[in-house]
Amino acid sequence: MAEASNFLIGANDEHGINPPTAGKRTPIMPYIGRSFYENEFNRQAKLDFINACLRCGFNVYDIHPELQDTSVSTRVVRANRAGLSTLVTFAYNGFGTGTSFNSARGIEVYYSPYNPYPTRSRELSEEVYEGVVNFSGGVGRFVGTISIGVLSNVNCPSTLIEAGFMTNFNEAKLMINPEFTTNVGEGACFGVCQFLDVPYVSREINNYPTLRQGDRGNKVKMLQYLLNQYGYNLSTDGIFGAGTANAVRNFQTNNNLSADGIVGRNTWTALLNLNPSANTLKRGSRKSAVLYLQRLLLSFLYPITNLDGIFGGETERAVRAFQSENGLNADGIVGPATWQALLSSSGRPNPN
Repeated sequence: MAEASNFLIGANDEHGINPPTAGKRTPIMPYIGRSFYENEFNRQAKLDFINACLRCGFNVYDIHPELQDTSVSTRVVRANRAGLSTLVTFAYNGFGTGTSFNSARGIEVYYSPYNPYPTRSRELSEEVYEGVVNFSGGVGRFVGTISIGVLSNVNCPSTLIEAGFMTNFNEAKLMINPEFTTNVGEGACFGVCQFLDVPYVSREINNYPTLRQGDRGNKVKMLQYLLNQYGYNLSTDGIFGAGTANAVRNFQTNNNLSADGIVGRNTWTALLNLNPSANTLKRGSRKSAVLYLQRLLLSFLYPITNLDGIFGGETERAVRAFQSENGLNADGIVGPATWQALLSSSGRPNPN
C-alpha cells in the first residue's frame, strides 16, 4: 500500500454561484418558486471530498476556491503549476431545454482520451464511478469520454463526476441534500484511494484525532475547512493558531459544549453532524445541526432563504409545515419524532 502523504489531490467544482453561471440550474422547483443552481451542489460536494481526502492523509489543492466562475485556462494553469497527482471535478448534468423535468437520470463519470495519461484517467474514472455509485446509492449510467479543457489539458490523471441530472425532479432535490453531497464526496475519495492503492479511512468518530492550539498538519486543515462551512473565515493553512482556537470556542459555545478550544470527540461529532437527531432544535438554536436541518428542509422543497445555521422564523415555519404534512404535532420543535420523519423522508412530491 502507498502512503497518502506522497500524493497531492486536486479538487475542482464546475461553474460559479456568486453570481450563478447562466443556464446551470434546475427548472423552477415547485413549492419554493426558485431553481437550484448547479454550483450549490458542486461546491458542497467538492468540500466534502476535500475533507474526506484530508482525513485519509492526502495533501489537497483546491484549484477553484472562488465563489464566482473561473475560466478553464486559469484552473488548468493552477493545476499544472501545483504538480497534482490526480484531479477530481464535481458537476451536475442536464437534459433537454432545462426548463422542464424529464426522466433522464443517473451518475456519469468522464475522462478525456486527450489527457496526457488517458489510460490512467480511465482507471481513475472507473474507480471513482464505483465509489460514488456505491456510497451515494445513486443510479449508475456509465463511464465515458469527453474532450473538455480541464480533463484534456491537466498534466495528471483527471476525472469529472456528473452526479445526477438537474432536469430530473428527484435528482434535482438531491443537489441540496446534505447526506447526498457527503456521500458523493466520500465515494469520490474512496475511488481515489483505490486508484492510488491508499487505505480509505472511514468517516467515523474514532478516525478524528484530538486537536489543540499549536498543532499543525492536514487534520488541522480539515478542521479549518469544516469551520468555514459554518461561517468562520479561516485561512486553511493547517496551523492551529489563535484565530482557529477562537473559532473553535465560538462553535463550542453555540453547540452547548465546553468552550475549551480543544477539538475532541464531542466537538468533532458536532462539526461533522454525525448524529444530528441527538439535538432538539427550536427557534433560537444555533447548533451545527440547524444548518443540516435547513439543507434537508430545502432539499425537501420547504422554503429556506438563507442556509445560515440560525433557527429563525422562516426555519420554524418550514418545520411546522413539514410536521403538519407528515402527521406530527406542528409545534415547530425538532425532537425525536420529527427527526425520525425527516431522516426517512424523500420530501415533497412533484405536483405535476
